[in-house]
Amino acid sequence: MKRIQTSVTPEGTFTYGIHKPAYPVHNLRQQTNRHILGHTSPAKPVDNRDNFPAGNIDVEDGNWIFEIPNPFPFRGRTFIGKNWADSMAENPEKIRLSEPEQVSLTETLKDIRVDSDLIQQLPRPLLLALATCSTDPEDLKKLAAISCPMEKNQSGNATGLIYKAVNNRPVPVIHNHPLFEAVANNPYLPDSYKRVMVIRPGAQGGSEIVGDWVGDGSTHVYEYLRKNSYIPWGHYAANMADDAVRYSINDLSACDIQGLRHLYYQRSFVRIAEELGITLEVKREKYSEQALENLRLNITHHPDYKRYSSTTLWGWNFGFDFSPSLYRLHASHQQIHQQYAIIPDEVTAYHNGIEKTSGTLAGYSCGDLISDLVEEYSELHDSDFFSDFLKAITCNKRMDGRDSLDSSLVVWSDSNVMLFVPKAQTSQWELQLMSLPDKNCNLAGNILEADTGMRQSLDTGILTAQKVLAGLGARMVTSFEYSRRPGKNAGLHQPLLYVFLPRLPQSPGAFSEAQLRFINGHYPEDFARACRSQL
Repeated sequence: MKRIQTSVTPEGTFTYGIHKPAYPVHNLRQQTNRHILGHTSPAKPVDNRDNFPAGNIDVEDGNWIFEIPNPFPFRGRTFIGKNWADSMAENPEKIRLSEPEQVSLTETLKDIRVDSDLIQQLPRPLLLALATCSTDPEDLKKLAAISCPMEKNQSGNATGLIYKAVNNRPVPVIHNHPLFEAVANNPYLPDSYKRVMVIRPGAQGGSEIVGDWVGDGSTHVYEYLRKNSYIPWGHYAANMADDAVRYSINDLSACDIQGLRHLYYQRSFVRIAEELGITLEVKREKYSEQALENLRLNITHHPDYKRYSSTTLWGWNFGFDFSPSLYRLHASHQQIHQQYAIIPDEVTAYHNGIEKTSGTLAGYSCGDLISDLVEEYSELHDSDFFSDFLKAITCNKRMDGRDSLDSSLVVWSDSNVMLFVPKAQTSQWELQLMSLPDKNCNLAGNILEADTGMRQSLDTGILTAQKVLAGLGARMVTSFEYSRRPGKNAGLHQPLLYVFLPRLPQSPGAFSEAQLRFINGHYPEDFARACRSQL
């Protein structure tokens, strides 16, 4: 019988496996190399005799491991060590990261009476380490001056960069690009330096600004067109402007997130309307909330809408880090920004070279993988996947059988959306945000089906997720959207889904994660409880 590798069952429960290791091991070792490893106090030797057993080994009662199929089979499996998770269940407040250590080389050198100009003599890896770890603006200003020459005013504040002509175009003079990036992305660098190095329009190149949002007087967002990007269908980025510097989630307001998301909705709706041949009144201004809703309704009521099948792409990498060995560990910059595009239904295909075409390929959208699952699950079980999934979440039971402990996976919800911890987390701190059925059991599967109230709930849920994770100490988070295509897939009961994946210091990703095997040290219910404590 065909099976779908999902943890969701037609009974509205999660299914999982438990490994209870017990097995014999034949000892095939040829050599024994005994050594004294060191001594305790007083001088009692510690040796390695336990590493060299004399005979075979019987593992009779190994640590139990839970194996949880992800609800979405293409996302692999999660493995939870029972011993680790049991200790966390007793103290879920331990699920957090500590604040970064305060670091100031300038003050250290002052304390030992060494000239702070020594910073200029540090080897490049140490410069880079200081640029990413220092919390002292004086350190960072010195490092910025090492990375590039600057123009300054009489108060010593940075006012501009020094440029040179390259192929008849002005290019900033930068002596050390990795150091420049690391310094410019450190939240403790004074804002005047951040502005001239990376935030002021034009500082990072000639990308055109084609939209903006000015909010309550403290919010300002620019929409940049990224013409020559890795996203080939029209790539846009909504960045906080130079008069609204946001390097921390704690600094991000509800108005900020509204502006960032409004530009995403606006650009997507305008592009789709143009593709459907809807006449737009072109004005050099942003759409009001009501005008945006009217445009959305014009699109969904258009006679060709049911045949429209391009879909949206939305993502956000928050957080930046650089290792001294020049490994970039996350986003290209710390400043809060979001990226989006429209993914076409098809792309022209080739078999040999670049001249002769051979039909088309389906354009790739990760939301299509969920659509395939919904259809396959219905055929196999004669049941609706997301109805069963929602029931499994809301009626969740703990895997460890301890009914006295909290069993809820839900972090926050309103009438439109639910923020929850997935049963099988693919990041140790993964959260998901899902649109909920309305009173008629209809689901918003993409932003074209999200009315004003739903869009506001989505924005609030995204901000809540980021605030919760930041409250626990997360400093790098990848977020993205799974959306259902409109048109031919409009009848699928598939909600709009957002995924939030923190990158933790001890979980860089290795061969297990490359195989979609995700290792975890806590039960999802205990992480949900830790998240709710941040609300």
